[in-house]
Amino acid sequence: MPINNRIAAFQDDMTAWRRDIHAHPELGFEEERTSDIVAAKLAEFGITVHRGLGGTGVVGTLEGLGTGSGRTIGLRADMDALPMPEANEFDHASRHAGKMHACGHDGHTTMLLGAARYLAETRNFDGTVHFIFQPAEEGLGGAKRMIDDGLFRQFDCEQVYGLHNWPELPAGQIAVHPGPVMAAANQFEIHVTGHGAHAAMPHRGIDPVLVSAHIITAAQSLVSRGTNPADSAVVSITVVEAGTAANVIPDSARMLGTMRTFTEENHRRIQEQFARLVSSIAEGLGAKAELRFRPGYPATVNSEPEARIAAAAAAKVVGEENVVWAPDPTMAAEDFGYMLKERPGAYIWLGHGGHRGPSCRLHNPHYDFNDAILTTGASYWASLVETILPRSA
Repeated sequence: MPINNRIAAFQDDMTAWRRDIHAHPELGFEEERTSDIVAAKLAEFGITVHRGLGGTGVVGTLEGLGTGSGRTIGLRADMDALPMPEANEFDHASRHAGKMHACGHDGHTTMLLGAARYLAETRNFDGTVHFIFQPAEEGLGGAKRMIDDGLFRQFDCEQVYGLHNWPELPAGQIAVHPGPVMAAANQFEIHVTGHGAHAAMPHRGIDPVLVSAHIITAAQSLVSRGTNPADSAVVSITVVEAGTAANVIPDSARMLGTMRTFTEENHRRIQEQFARLVSSIAEGLGAKAELRFRPGYPATVNSEPEARIAAAAAAKVVGEENVVWAPDPTMAAEDFGYMLKERPGAYIWLGHGGHRGPSCRLHNPHYDFNDAILTTGASYWASLVETILPRSA
């Protein structure tokens, strides 16, 4: 099945919906206008609407022409924007200063709405589909909030699926991973306490800047010498703050950073080794150090059977030659990982293409979603439903 012709007929409508959402970006847990639009569209399509999970979350429920299979699946799109200014000047640029759809969630929401419209009109499947419109993916964990509020207790999906546009992938291609897709992400903060002194008399103090430098250097061994080369991990110290004058050794220093892994085993190991490293280096140099971790998103890991189902559904839309199987995962993070810890499923990358070089990649102030792929994404969702929940003739 190539691009769904019936969905292609919605192209102008979907473009208008997407650009309207883009022009009115809302941050995590503030998606009131966006969720109102989603709920109104779903109701207009004849889909049962549920609101309130995760605060601004919306779930639409649709039964197929057949329900004898008793099967249920969930399709998820994120709705929130980023707290950053937009540099574009086209008509649908953000009308809210300091807020921008720089990650394509406006397109994700629109593609799932397009698929919902088609599926509501045809209902050519046997089972139940839950359309999950999630708030607050960008750093606030809206997926976990919806789960904690009872998402899978109220809507018992046996499988759950998600997608993200991917500018580095040409339009017309879809990438599917049989395992890790995106990394787990923790943030950490290190406070080093030394003893201030005159910079010309360093022997009378304990230099927290020197201690911090040793920690920064040694931290890289956690990956280069402590992690299996076949695995991937990142430890990045990105902020170092200390001192106020060139001739003063300060009392303390502060560092911030992030740790990224694909497996829980590596996550625990690096966290434990990092804590020992920080403490021992500081103690060895006569200082004290405190390391605090702020838990982030878990890794987004596809279950292989569902990944193969997603690849088969994608092939019906873009052709087998345009399905990229098992590309390298990314160390970026995504809170769909919470849903995949609860239910088997798959998260795919939808080729975005059409971007004008690096300036139009994700989280860039010049980014804009490529409206030409709206029908591709919506057709993929429709193909996925009709593949997993086929209706007997």
